[in-house]
Amino acid sequence: MTRIEHVQVDLVALEPKTQRCDAIQSFVRQETPILRLRCSDGSEGVGYSYTIGTGGSSIMAMLQDHLIPRLIGQDPDRIEAIWRDLIFHTHATHVGAITSLAMAAIDTALWDRRSKVLGQPLWKLAGGAKACVPVYTTEGGWLQLDEAELVAQALAARTQGFAGSKVKIGKPHLSEDVQRLSAVRAAVGAGFELMVDANQSFTLSEAVRRARALDGLHLAWLEEPMPADNIAAHQQLCLHSPIPIAVGESMYSCGQFADYLEARACQIVQVDVARVGGITPWLKVAHLAECHNISVAPHFLMELHVSLACAVPNAPWVEYIPQLDDIAQSRLQIAKGHALPPQDPGLGIDWDWEQIHARRIANFSCS
Repeated sequence: MTRIEHVQVDLVALEPKTQRCDAIQSFVRQETPILRLRCSDGSEGVGYSYTIGTGGSSIMAMLQDHLIPRLIGQDPDRIEAIWRDLIFHTHATHVGAITSLAMAAIDTALWDRRSKVLGQPLWKLAGGAKACVPVYTTEGGWLQLDEAELVAQALAARTQGFAGSKVKIGKPHLSEDVQRLSAVRAAVGAGFELMVDANQSFTLSEAVRRARALDGLHLAWLEEPMPADNIAAHQQLCLHSPIPIAVGESMYSCGQFADYLEARACQIVQVDVARVGGITPWLKVAHLAECHNISVAPHFLMELHVSLACAVPNAPWVEYIPQLDDIAQSRLQIAKGHALPPQDPGLGIDWDWEQIHARRIANFSCS
């Protein structure tokens, strides 16, 4: 029987190419653990995760001290069994961001290996629902941009072939948000989708107020209007908002998504494969949302989410934010406003190991 024999983990620090500010934070650095496992039959898999700004060392400690030693000797084909074993082993720290982010590095590596062994690209292996998915960009919608630059970047995104773009909101007064969004809508026209993201910055009353103020701009969704742990507030907002409510990037387990869906506290699910703990739980959330007739628009990680969005029938969007350009040779392929999933077996990410080793800030191995 095939066994996992060796695991190498490198933590890489990636600097954003553009300034990225929203209502609560600045995106200053991305710390990315990249996990490479080797098995007794010679097969390999590479997975990864991320955290923004801080926390990379905590993910590495969780992997090195608690998860990887238990992974050695396991049958790599038993992905579900491994995932459950590791979650129960770390039950004292789950549900939580650090555990889920560490789990994702392992789980994505196992799926990468499985896809390579079976000779199937991930999007087909995980379901193969569709061959492409519409793509929108967040790169031109950051909160620090003035109105003229915001409009210029939205027009540039349309010219570049994107089907939509996201704009950050949360200015001190709602009139500023309304003015900025109105200018963008007037510039791009009705056929270009606009999404807005408040990054959990509003109270319930302010979220209702701003949603109503933005009515008439034909927005695709209002994302993370309030703190993610307040389901009741989101349930109330869904009753009063003329704009669909999107949540999910700050949730770390299938159960949290189940509670939101049961409470009818969102209309769009933005499950993040790293933050929910990997491909295994991501697919469960996506299919659970499908059962509720809810769309999935995954957060971040476009290089991986393009395959998952094409695997399921209810994912209408992939978010464009370049993440891995400094450490990968591959690039997201876009044609006529649609992102195309990689056709090579595995995750479809062509890692640049020379750059990974040059940029790493920590590493360890275990056999």
